Amino acid sequence: MKKIKRVLILFLITLGIVVFYNYPKLNILAGYSAKNTASSVFLAGRSLEFTDANDNNFSPINITSDEIDVKEKSATGSVYGLLKRKAVYREGLGAVLVTSDFDITKPQLTPKRSKPNHTIPFPYGNANHKDTIFPNIDYKKLNETIDTIFNNRNKIRSVLVVYKDKIIVEKYDTGFTKESKQLGWSMTKSITGTLFGILKHQGKINLKANNLFPEWENDDRKNITIHNLLQMNSGLEWNEDYNTISDVTKMLFLEKNMTKVQVNKPLIGKPNETWNYSSGTTNLLSGFLRKQFNSQQEYLDFWYSALIDKIGMNSMVVETDMSNHYVGSSYAWATARDWAKLGLLYLHNGEWNGEHLFDKDWVSYATTPTPTSNGRYGAQIWLNKGGKHPDVPKNMFSFNGYKGQNVFILPDQDLVIVRTGLTKNVDVNTLLKGIIESIKN
Repeated sequence: MKKIKRVLILFLITLGIVVFYNYPKLNILAGYSAKNTASSVFLAGRSLEFTDANDNNFSPINITSDEIDVKEKSATGSVYGLLKRKAVYREGLGAVLVTSDFDITKPQLTPKRSKPNHTIPFPYGNANHKDTIFPNIDYKKLNETIDTIFNNRNKIRSVLVVYKDKIIVEKYDTGFTKESKQLGWSMTKSITGTLFGILKHQGKINLKANNLFPEWENDDRKNITIHNLLQMNSGLEWNEDYNTISDVTKMLFLEKNMTKVQVNKPLIGKPNETWNYSSGTTNLLSGFLRKQFNSQQEYLDFWYSALIDKIGMNSMVVETDMSNHYVGSSYAWATARDWAKLGLLYLHNGEWNGEHLFDKDWVSYATTPTPTSNGRYGAQIWLNKGGKHPDVPKNMFSFNGYKGQNVFILPDQDLVIVRTGLTKNVDVNTLLKGIIESIKN
């Protein structure tokens, strides 16, 4: 009997040590699972079973288990029952991970939204698009190119090809339709960046402005400009690694106010000389945007009135953190068609249905390579200037997100291509090459 007790005590001690040293990791895993489940079920309208079998079914997230409370509109993620995290869905604000002291019953300000226009066809409205047959398109080759990437390995959810403002291909995986909201992950960064282009066009912001935050007043960080932040070239410390306990995973799954994480980081390089991709920087920009408005309501409304609803991306929801700042780095959901509209806005140099939301110069600015990025990055936008995709024009640029979310803009070909899914395995070069070659000039 004593031997059994000793073994049991030793087991409990060992278990306690394992939990203690792995607590941060378990906390992040449970947080990811809870947040993703709440968004998938209550924002995107998928079932818990589908979410667990697909969106959360990858290592190490698949060691978690999830439950939902339909009445409360919440999801709870747990790891072996040792640690639980809760995420709550709030209409207009999306799902948010909460702490035990967060009052989920407290009323929250929400953005004022405009109604979708269901009388005008895509892209300027949300009515069904008009089918157009272009004589210069090899539709057989085009469809064969798209069909080749739809398989179990690639886990593609949607591909949408827009040529001369007309949808020429629209294909969805089983269970998805043109109404399905899909998480853009870091494509959200391009939403955040675009808002700065709009403010610049309105004469309300100077990209060369520095001394941006009180925390930077007494050290060299005061020299960092808005331009440096937009280009991810501030020199601030940041670790963007989704496979470990890193700055980005701690920010997304542990922080109450995600706009404050990057502001507290030290300089480890020189502004304009040290490109470093950072979701913390984009959320810092979201926090800076908040400072441009007199009230929280104005900040919440601006994202929609100035851009999202303005160009008819009415399906889009940008989620907030517990401090009700938009998570501008990662958490925008929208249909494939609405993601395409953002690409079309850039294809048309900021003009939307006769109105300029930003200057043509903004597109040139946003697609100018950041120093030390090897031609890969502009201002919250990815570039092909360095020739990463060798068979694709070098002036192609894109909004890219975790696990292979993309909006590709090809100005010379008058093309916008949307791809969403759960993997980066797709040969993007071959996909884009096939689409381009199917269209004869």
